[in-house]
Amino acid sequence: MDMNSSHQTNKKITRQTWLFVIAIFLIATTLRTPLTVVGPVIPFIRDDLGISNGLAGFLTTIPLLAFAIISPFAAPIARKFGMEHTLFYSVILLAAGIILRSIGFTSLLIGGTALIGIAIAFGNVLIPSYFKLKFPLHIGLLMGIYTVSMNASAGLAAGISHPIAAASTGWQGALSFSVILCVTTMIAWFPLLRSNKVEAMTPSANQQRTKLSRSGLAWAVALTMGLQSFFFYSLATWLPEIFVSQGIAPENAGWMVTIMQFAQIPMTFIMPIIASKLSSQRPITIFFIICYFIGFTGLLLEWTSLAIVWMIFLGFAGGASFGLCMMLFTLRTNTAYEAAQLSGFAQSIGYLLAAIGPTALGYIHDITDSWYVPNMIFIAVTVLLFITSMISSQNRTI
Repeated sequence: MDMNSSHQTNKKITRQTWLFVIAIFLIATTLRTPLTVVGPVIPFIRDDLGISNGLAGFLTTIPLLAFAIISPFAAPIARKFGMEHTLFYSVILLAAGIILRSIGFTSLLIGGTALIGIAIAFGNVLIPSYFKLKFPLHIGLLMGIYTVSMNASAGLAAGISHPIAAASTGWQGALSFSVILCVTTMIAWFPLLRSNKVEAMTPSANQQRTKLSRSGLAWAVALTMGLQSFFFYSLATWLPEIFVSQGIAPENAGWMVTIMQFAQIPMTFIMPIIASKLSSQRPITIFFIICYFIGFTGLLLEWTSLAIVWMIFLGFAGGASFGLCMMLFTLRTNTAYEAAQLSGFAQSIGYLLAAIGPTALGYIHDITDSWYVPNMIFIAVTVLLFITSMISSQNRTI
């Protein structure tokens, strides 16, 4: 009788675990696809709505600003309503934003994009702490699955959005198809709502008094998040133009970005697992800093014959640094609530830097009429990232 009961319990645990993994995989696919579908179809949007290039470019900045503004509020909201319900409602909000921006009016395009940024901010902040709350012994593996799902779906969405827009559905179809992922995620999330535990996110008195802005370690984690985000969004915006200025055909320059994005995938899976097994994550920092230096030096020297090599190194660096940042939220804290707090603080700072990067580098290029200074800035920022990452990788908690 006891053996049968134990067997049934194990089957239940296994089933619940698989439901959890599937739900996490699906929610990960919703956190980047609504963003990456925009870039390839901006010409369609601009021509159809008659908007300026400035406003069209601002569509990619709106979500980053929303991340910066909303991220600090995610942990308190999750503490009140529970993580499962907060994440579930954020997916509903995301679906609403996708539908609104796809209707075909400029005002709804901007408003829907803002809602998308608000919704995604909750997933960005809460998922790492959710892993710490539910499966504290398997954070690295779950983080690997999460980041690979997010990056792979983002790359695929970027590739198919232009063909969809070129078909009869137009840019509205390209922007709206990701709502299917939201609906699928909602369905998969229902079983998890029954296990919602609001009290698990209730902070102790000491945690309530914690001021992250007074913690040097918290600032180091925040700046590490911010500087690697600065690289990602700046490169995603300007890398094709940098290569075109060096003599590479525009269609080939676009493929270079694709190579860089897919080179990130193995690193985003492996590095969280490795980071979870190390007492100090400094070896990971040294690895991705070397990769950044190699890639940016190749760009600076304009060795275009080895452009693919530079993209692979930058992809490895981006994937490893992002994977480490996601793990730092849990490794540098003691509880799920603290992890959510740190995640919100760091991502608010991080995405503010990310939003500034593309605009600042574009302005510098305009006044210098060259990509030399922006490429030098990439190398200088790599030095700063090395310093903040080494501090963040110390084996201590906030």
